[in-house]
Amino acid sequence: MLPDDQATKLHIGSGDRRLEGWINVDLLELPGVDVVADVTEGLHFSNVEAIFAEHFLEHLRLNKAIDFLVEAHRVLEPGAWMRLSTPNLDWVWLTQYKLQAQPEAKIDFALRLNRGFHGWGHQFLWNRDFLERALLAAGFSDLTWCAYGSSPRPLFHGIERHETYDDSPDIPHVLIVEGRKAEPRPEALAELRQLTQEVFLNHLAS
Repeated sequence: MLPDDQATKLHIGSGDRRLEGWINVDLLELPGVDVVADVTEGLHFSNVEAIFAEHFLEHLRLNKAIDFLVEAHRVLEPGAWMRLSTPNLDWVWLTQYKLQAQPEAKIDFALRLNRGFHGWGHQFLWNRDFLERALLAAGFSDLTWCAYGSSPRPLFHGIERHETYDDSPDIPHVLIVEGRKAEPRPEALAELRQLTQEVFLNHLAS
């Protein structure tokens, strides 16, 4: 059942981690999912008050991830907020591989590092710099980088449900960011799409 109130808050890629008071959207028909939909084909909502997507963005092919950010911007009300969490590429790189290790350890590191990239259906791992550029290009502003479960906005406080790992000093294992819908930036978006196409997407097997 959908929430009875008029506010539309979307929990994207909810899986079986239902949030009460939100519309829980997932590709699979799992317990607690309100709307079964492939959001890479578009978000069929309007005047959305908030969007939350936890450990979702990394499961999308890079061009589809950018499309999702643009679509999320489109359906949000002016000035509304989105909160994303996604594994931190910097943490994976620094904690899962040590160049000076012994050969047996480096075999284990190779497996662990590639698990970070390809495990659990991951398509693309983001670092903070690239995620920031993508969000700004998609039309978000006032980016706020948050700790797990923490937010300056009560709407998002304590909302995470995903399991956690130990952070390394000054480098969180997961990036959590909130962005406010602002004016579109079509030139910045076009530059981002060109960059990702030339440097990454053109080199993927079709």
